[in-house]
Amino acid sequence: MDAPIAQLAAVEGGPTLATLIGMPAGIAARAIAAAGDIALVVDCDGVIADIAVGSKEVAAEGVEDWLGEPWIDTACSDSRNKIAEMLTGAAEGAPPRWRVVNHQVVGGELPIRYIAVPGGNDGQIIVIGRDMRQAAAMQQRLIRAQQAMERDSMSLRQTEARYRLLFETSADAIIVVDTASRRIVEANPVASGLAGDAAISIEGQPFSAIVDASDREAALAMIGAVAAAEQVQPVRIRLASGIACQMAATLFRQDRGTYLLLRLTDVGTAPVVARTLAEVLDRIPDPFVLTDADLNILAKNSSFLELIHQPRAGNLSGQPLGRYVGRPGIDLGLLAAQLRDHGAVRNFATIVRDVRGNEDEVEISAVSAPDADGLRYAFSIRPVARRLADPAAGTTLPRSVEQLTELVGRVSLKEIVRESTDLIERLCIEAALAYTSDNRASAAEILGLSRQSLYSKLHRHGLGNLAADHE
Repeated sequence: MDAPIAQLAAVEGGPTLATLIGMPAGIAARAIAAAGDIALVVDCDGVIADIAVGSKEVAAEGVEDWLGEPWIDTACSDSRNKIAEMLTGAAEGAPPRWRVVNHQVVGGELPIRYIAVPGGNDGQIIVIGRDMRQAAAMQQRLIRAQQAMERDSMSLRQTEARYRLLFETSADAIIVVDTASRRIVEANPVASGLAGDAAISIEGQPFSAIVDASDREAALAMIGAVAAAEQVQPVRIRLASGIACQMAATLFRQDRGTYLLLRLTDVGTAPVVARTLAEVLDRIPDPFVLTDADLNILAKNSSFLELIHQPRAGNLSGQPLGRYVGRPGIDLGLLAAQLRDHGAVRNFATIVRDVRGNEDEVEISAVSAPDADGLRYAFSIRPVARRLADPAAGTTLPRSVEQLTELVGRVSLKEIVRESTDLIERLCIEAALAYTSDNRASAAEILGLSRQSLYSKLHRHGLGNLAADHE
């Protein structure tokens, strides 16, 4: 017996499949092995007379034990009617058709797709089956993939609907412009209203068509700068409708193309006082900074740019204030804590670092204010290095311990200790003079000083009428 016939032998010592169906052994073995994973010979009573298995996976499920059992008994209850219909159809010579039958095995259910044809020998029926587990697993993966795609598609539709609602109902005029053609791809109703008529769509028009002729060059220059990935400040333009707007632009990519999201704010509707205040804050000599609750810079004036020697204002937007203000890990934490607890801080002594790393001593007054987008902090910064270095400003000593403690953070500990010594010495001299009714000889004796030493200290501290005493 050649190798294919040996693989298709039903049971050791039993007849081969070819013997039962009356066909040449080589032809029968090759035909059945090529046709499916399992082949059965069922007699006229529906009992399995022979089995040939062409799949190791199916053989591992113990299907050889079906030999001698009614074929219908090997199937699950929901599949037995299918076997009965196949046996009846094969016996009556009806055209065969494939049916899926589930068998109960040790590892669970074994789905096999069968076709039954008459065998021609005493009513025998030849049944050829194919293992459907791999196909079922692929079908399950396909179903899961389809379900995942449907969920993703639904999520995208919901997200698009939300952003479409925000786009349409936004109070700002929003325009999407194609950077290549400079044409308007999309615009919300507010943008159409600013351009002329909210009922008329401006989509498809060149962006320059809705800009006043005198400002087209500035508007297109800004679009070109943003398209070149430069950070640019908003510009003020006048639309063809005559409305003055503040235009800000953001570059984004979609479908291998680049687009600009333009936001136009009607500056004519802004309160005059607010515009004036913004201009004043930008021109005041003291540096001014506005931050969010995380101390990231939102706005600043020209004086702050000069203080840190930063030539471009756009380079500071969104940067942490701690990069330029305060001793690392100390000052800004204390300042933020006081702002959260008290809402305002006055004359907070700290330092400012410029872009080159140079440090200057400053005083900060700050206030916190709630905003629609969260908490905001405003800082007014005053350089004090010149004032501290002024000799005239250093002649006056602190008059109390409270004034000494206020020096912490402004001057070094060595200077504070020296001024503390001077303060104690002056207070002791004043107490001795008061105790002796301004008798310098007695005061010198109480203090353990010579009269000359006492006079020297009185002169240094500016105490007493020394001219009258010498007379």
